[in-house]
Amino acid sequence: MDVYEKYHVSRVINASGKMTILGGSRVNEQIIDQCAIGAGNFFEVKNLLDKTGEYIAHLLNVESAYIVNSASGGIAQAIGAAICQDDYHKIMNLYDPSLLKREVIICKGHNVNYGTAIEVTMRLGGAKVVEAGYANECTLESVKACIHENTAALLYVKSHHCVQKGMPTPEEFIDLAHQYHLPVIVDAAAESDLIKYYQMGAECVIYSGTKALGGPTSGLVIGKKNYIDLIKMQYAGIGRIMKVGKENIIGLTYAIEEYVRKPQMTIEQQTARFKQFNDLLNQLNGISAKCIQDGAGRPIVRSEITLKTHDAKEVSRLLKTGDVHIYTRDYKANLGQIEIDIRDVNDEELMMIYQRIKEIVEE
Repeated sequence: MDVYEKYHVSRVINASGKMTILGGSRVNEQIIDQCAIGAGNFFEVKNLLDKTGEYIAHLLNVESAYIVNSASGGIAQAIGAAICQDDYHKIMNLYDPSLLKREVIICKGHNVNYGTAIEVTMRLGGAKVVEAGYANECTLESVKACIHENTAALLYVKSHHCVQKGMPTPEEFIDLAHQYHLPVIVDAAAESDLIKYYQMGAECVIYSGTKALGGPTSGLVIGKKNYIDLIKMQYAGIGRIMKVGKENIIGLTYAIEEYVRKPQMTIEQQTARFKQFNDLLNQLNGISAKCIQDGAGRPIVRSEITLKTHDAKEVSRLLKTGDVHIYTRDYKANLGQIEIDIRDVNDEELMMIYQRIKEIVEE
């Protein structure tokens, strides 16, 4: 009996991307082996976190790095660090209303829901959320107007979920914060460039371990040593609730090592993988398919399928039924389009997606 039969769960093809609701990434066997080494042995966990952090920092040529349980946990602890600094009493009393310097500024267009509202994560870290600007526009003047004596930090969210126009660039945002001697936390959970925002001067940058990095459930925080040291101190407070297991510490460290060593698929290689798939779809009545690049500018290519004679929302729903549940990227379903992300789809699964779409539209 396999795991799907044992627990009565459906097999899934993840053509929607690195989505937390589907478990993030398909972790390769080498990383799984490293997780097993971590799970099968004992460590002084604080020392393991320190030493793997030093190892990762050396790999990436950054001041400091630290593994956490998830990108969300990293955001919360980074905010807690800004509020509490190295004050143990504050760390242990993070939600005490007498701690007034807890405001964290975020562009209104960055206050998104990624499975939960990011303001929930911010408040978990002790923040009083302050939105700057409007949903479709946030100027530097709008951000500046929110800064005062109770501002603890600024949070910049780099995500496809966010408004992609009318927002300050990360460079502008970071430069403005530093004019007021305030730290900047960058949420780059699904981003693939591990040093870009660090090089811009952000105090800390947070990545998901299970998205671009293809590792186990975990998160990575990189940044300036003095700020990462403050985040480590949160382990005495909310960080203890968000602890990461030894198996995932070892697994993620190896995943990062692999990620740095191995070249990622180019745009041209991704496009080539879609050729047969798109050609077949374009032979079906009422369907057109073409390659497009990620709307947030990441080096990711997807197949954009336009359904001219069928309801895209209904097609998406039907794809999630049957023996194998197929998840597509449905952000533009109201426009009659669904997208296929192949980063965690093998060639056999890609043809299964085609066959299922063919069945649905021909029915």
